[in-house]
Amino acid sequence: MTRATTVRAVLAVAVLLVSVYITLTMSPRLGLDLQGGTRMVLQAKDSATVEADRETTDRTLEVLRQRIDSLGVAEPVLTRSGEDRIIVELPDVQDPRQAAAVIGRTAQLSFHEVLGAAPPGADPAPEAGEKRLILPDEQGTRLDLGPVRLSGAGVKDATAFFEAQQAAGWTVKLDFHKDAGKDWTKLTGEAACHPAGDERRRVAIVLDEKVISSPQVDPSVGCQAGLPSGGTQITGSFTAKEARDLALLIKGGALPVPVEIVEQRTVGPTLGAAAIDASAQAALIGAAATALFITFVYRLFGALAAVALAAYGVISYAALVGLGVTLTLPGLAGFVLAIGMAVDANVLVFERAREECQDRPTRSLRSALTTGFQKAFSAVADSNITTLLAAGLLFFLGSGPVKGFGVTLAIGVIASMFSALVIARALTEIAAGSRFVSDYRGVNGIARPGSVRTWLTRKDPQLFRKPVQWLVISTVLVAVAVAGIVVRGVDLGVEFTGGRLVEYSTSRPVDVETARSTLADAGFGDAEITTAGDGDISVRTGKLDNDGEYALRTALATEGGETTKVRDELIGPSLGDELRRNALIALGVAVLVQLAYLAVRFRWTFAVGSVIAMVHDVIIVVGAFAWLGRPVDGIFLAALLTVIGYSVNDSVVVFDRVRELWAGNRKTPLATIARRAVLQTVPRTVNTGMGALFILVALAVLGGDSLADFALALLIGIVVGTWSSVFTAVPGALVLERTTTAPPPVPGKNRRTRAPRRDPLDNGARV
Repeated sequence: MTRATTVRAVLAVAVLLVSVYITLTMSPRLGLDLQGGTRMVLQAKDSATVEADRETTDRTLEVLRQRIDSLGVAEPVLTRSGEDRIIVELPDVQDPRQAAAVIGRTAQLSFHEVLGAAPPGADPAPEAGEKRLILPDEQGTRLDLGPVRLSGAGVKDATAFFEAQQAAGWTVKLDFHKDAGKDWTKLTGEAACHPAGDERRRVAIVLDEKVISSPQVDPSVGCQAGLPSGGTQITGSFTAKEARDLALLIKGGALPVPVEIVEQRTVGPTLGAAAIDASAQAALIGAAATALFITFVYRLFGALAAVALAAYGVISYAALVGLGVTLTLPGLAGFVLAIGMAVDANVLVFERAREECQDRPTRSLRSALTTGFQKAFSAVADSNITTLLAAGLLFFLGSGPVKGFGVTLAIGVIASMFSALVIARALTEIAAGSRFVSDYRGVNGIARPGSVRTWLTRKDPQLFRKPVQWLVISTVLVAVAVAGIVVRGVDLGVEFTGGRLVEYSTSRPVDVETARSTLADAGFGDAEITTAGDGDISVRTGKLDNDGEYALRTALATEGGETTKVRDELIGPSLGDELRRNALIALGVAVLVQLAYLAVRFRWTFAVGSVIAMVHDVIIVVGAFAWLGRPVDGIFLAALLTVIGYSVNDSVVVFDRVRELWAGNRKTPLATIARRAVLQTVPRTVNTGMGALFILVALAVLGGDSLADFALALLIGIVVGTWSSVFTAVPGALVLERTTTAPPPVPGKNRRTRAPRRDPLDNGARV
């Protein structure tokens, strides 16, 4: 065993031990669908007696969402109820009182010049209409404060950290926007014109009409010079908790209006135990089927890859738990699906090793395996880097479930690369060193070509003689999908459109599973049902008229006896306009960054081909759901983001092989190179797709209604993505290469003799 293999093995064992320790000692944070949580109803008011309007309430809701994300509570549900109420549902909150205290604060931050110390009993004396305050500082000294010179809206970011060097303890660092930074420099410059020790040399930082810090401007700062405009620090003998709470309040922004908590209660999970158990069983069966498939295809090395995949599952789960990511059922399903897709890196390596064994039958198994890892590295790296770029942008630019998806996606990608390039490599290199494994080709699984590769070698299909024909087929598929969107319309779920929230009290206890089954039979299969408070049944559904509500209540009465309506409210969308806008911006920026990266790493034509294929896949998946009449909701959004990642990965693998083959033989027409690249990567595409399909079919058939739409969207997306990576991305790049080829010289325009130039799309033709 070589030194490099030993290092990989030791590193793999160390990471696995840490992951197992985290898994056994820390409990996961479960979402509302799996565990339930706390529901708070907030009343927004413009004043003590005046109700807020709908627009103000919506702005307040978005500020609250930012605060909750800062609290570390992922996957919250926030909806507007009526004109002036907000329903906040927090999963797995350990201390609801703390959450309520932070959520409900107005957090009006302002910066004031200090006019001097106020005499005892003095009242503020406005001059020329200016608003002034007299407030005690941290030590109780009453300060006469001038008007607001800078508001919290000028703060770009706020971070709590421990300042050990200057013994300041916990402080909050503020970063200003550009214009606000100039105001800060001007404010501190004016304060610096007063002598050291003078009260007027201080700057007061006020939060909700309470001075939280009023530092003196340092004597080294000259009059009118001021402090740098980048930012400042707030000190004030804060504890760690106080500093973090203050930072998230400032970062989240001030509430447009005060809010009052009018109700707080616990809610049960939206999914019953039977649905959760069925989904877990489906996930286990699908993962086992994937492991058996990869073992069947690659024999011993496939079994070792299955072991590496199990290790991937442990590592990524431990990372999710350690970071406190909230686990919802779609998130867990996506996590299990990632296990199936994580096999991709191993398949890439094994197929490259098979090619080496096929081209040079006399070389050793270990040498072929090492070459396979080396040649597959660029494809693995490029496909995962593009995914990481998208995940990072979704996290930093998105919010709510989009931000959570970015975290989960990034963890999955990093764990997948570690599993394939460290754990699987260490295991297979150790096995390749065995004479028995090396000598018996039927055992190791890569010394012989697979059935797919053998069939393709025998048939040698001529794929891209007329690339436009494939684009026409893809265009027809897109047109059919668009027709479904236009004719049938997209059935947006309650998360996007809002709906109605009704709660009932029944004379006989009714569990969630029974209520869900009863209402599904009555035609309310898409309703979200939970327990609320002391056994009440809460039903959240889309648009529901009074006749529909009566039918719902009547159906529930068949199981619960006398049924009384205790709450009936119209609710707004939980995925509001701002969240959707942020998600689209994040996705658009992610696509542009991926486009730029692929253009640098490959060619701009390859990058555009990949993006065309991705757009093709998204439109077809949405169109299929429109034709089928299935709801487009938050679960569908998670599936669609997964499809986007899968589509880009597939295209990158194909174009990576095109780049490699073309670099070795520039004289060969590009159409021929593309055909060879596609035929060489088809075994990888088929085997990776099959690994994911096993899990998705199990989730669709056995996972119940809660995961049926999620699995269906991904099934459609993976099938379409496999098609588009070959028959949309590659033909698109070929056509772009043809259209950007420079025209031949015109006779008589240039008398110099030029060598004929090859058209990359023509089989040997010269122009």
